[in-house]
Amino acid sequence: MDRRGLRAVVVLVVVAVAASVLLAAGGPDQRRGSAADPGSPDPLAGPTADTAIGPTAIPGSSIWDEILAPPTPGATKKPSNAGKSTATPRPQPDPTPKPTPKPDPTPRPAPCTVFPSDNVWNRRVDDLPVDAKSDTYIASIGLDRSLHPDFSSLAWNGGKGYGIPINKVNLSTPTYHVTFDYSDESDPGPYPIPSNPKIEGGGDAHLLSWDTDDCMLYEIFDASKSGGAWFGGSGAIWDLRSNALRPDGWTSADAAGLPILPGLVRYPEVNGGAILHALRFTASRTCSNHIYPARHDAGSYSCSSYPPMGLRVRLKASVDISGYGPQAQVILTALKRYGMLLADNGSNWYISGAPNANWNDDDLHTLGGIKGSDFEVVDTSGLR
Repeated sequence: MDRRGLRAVVVLVVVAVAASVLLAAGGPDQRRGSAADPGSPDPLAGPTADTAIGPTAIPGSSIWDEILAPPTPGATKKPSNAGKSTATPRPQPDPTPKPTPKPDPTPRPAPCTVFPSDNVWNRRVDDLPVDAKSDTYIASIGLDRSLHPDFSSLAWNGGKGYGIPINKVNLSTPTYHVTFDYSDESDPGPYPIPSNPKIEGGGDAHLLSWDTDDCMLYEIFDASKSGGAWFGGSGAIWDLRSNALRPDGWTSADAAGLPILPGLVRYPEVNGGAILHALRFTASRTCSNHIYPARHDAGSYSCSSYPPMGLRVRLKASVDISGYGPQAQVILTALKRYGMLLADNGSNWYISGAPNANWNDDDLHTLGGIKGSDFEVVDTSGLR
């Protein structure tokens, strides 16, 4: 073989090796060219204008660059925690919230009692001394006169009973301005009066309104209504939470210038087993003066012989009351402890009370066994 033939063989070997390398680098997709895709170069077509093939040209080709290029370092991976035990943090308990402080409730008003416990009506007198003029005053009222309850059940007086009735009222009760005969000594009002009020029968016609909501007492003497307007002889308004007296010389709905309600015998108290206040009583003749706690007088007799308004008497401790009925015993016990106040001109030794269907009239009538001689006058100068 001549030199020219040997050169041709070398060239063919080089071409064959280059083709094999190209086929291996192109992958299966590049070996899939066909006549239907004229844009796909045929690897066996020999050298092309784009890439020289030969011993000196192969290192500069793009394929050789990719094959011979050093590997590009990849991104540094973060260390993995796989295989390492990591303790699960314990859940932290939520702090216990402090309870929201509740606002202090609005204080309730004190219960509405009939005057404070230290009021003169509510003071016991069983340990006070006997007045120096006790015998004189008791004799003027009547030593042999009987004690008489001026109140009853509703079996009398056309179903109204006898006594001084009480009207319980509240802030919704309609009020009226009352025209008084003695307006200069009367509280102007207005006075709460129910649409059909209970009024004492007889000449005194007392109208009592007890407001247990506002703790006030409204009393009218000689109450009447005409043409939608109310009239009265005199009237007084009392704050039941106060010990204040009326101005000295002023009347009230009572001749002595005292409130009426606190001196009434009331069935709920008797049924409860105790009366904790003095009672109200009348005498036919009184003197032209008054003593504490009275503020007014209505008599014309001499005070040397006749009692003044405000006189306080009590049942003697020596009087045996064990034989009386249950209602009478409660009343007599109160007369020993709290006594009774002279508050108006009227029948001798008549004690006042409110009518109630539950009164036992037979029991009450036994009070007539108590005589004037069973009482004594109390020196109340220590109560001021």
